[in-house]
Amino acid sequence: MAQAVDASKNLPSDPRNREVVFPPFRDPQKGNLETPINASPLTKWFINNLPAYRPGITPSRRGLEVGMAHGYWIFGPFAKLGPLRDTANANLAGLLAAIGLIVLLTAGLSLYANSNPPKALASVTVPNPPVDAFNSKESWNNFASSFLIGGIGGAVVAYFLTSNLGVIQGLFG
Repeated sequence: MAQAVDASKNLPSDPRNREVVFPPFRDPQKGNLETPINASPLTKWFINNLPAYRPGITPSRRGLEVGMAHGYWIFGPFAKLGPLRDTANANLAGLLAAIGLIVLLTAGLSLYANSNPPKALASVTVPNPPVDAFNSKESWNNFASSFLIGGIGGAVVAYFLTSNLGVIQGLFG
């Protein structure tokens, strides 16, 4: 009996070892760990379909998608939780604050692009990172400039939807 238990410790396919943390790619010299969360097919599918890791798109398109998402969700906290939330100009203040933060984030991306960032490494969750996306200053700067455009566009869309919510609700019932 003890021999069977000892033999199962080194066998990942044994059902008793399904919830155990392993070294990535079964190599104990790597610094990341393969857990049931980051190695699950659902997590891998989700992370690999994000714009930063999706294969076959340009850095400009990546920046545009990331910027649109961030501009859209950054608007809400500024408009609805900011100091001007109870005024008539709350949405405009939220739009201006979101645009200001997007500009600061773009400046941070540009500074990072000029610092010679390392290339993306393969991990358990992203075994094949895009090699053409973030491998030069030019691609990082394309990402940053598209992030600015997408971020401002996302904030403007959120402002438009929030400011015209009554009209939009009237159109759909």
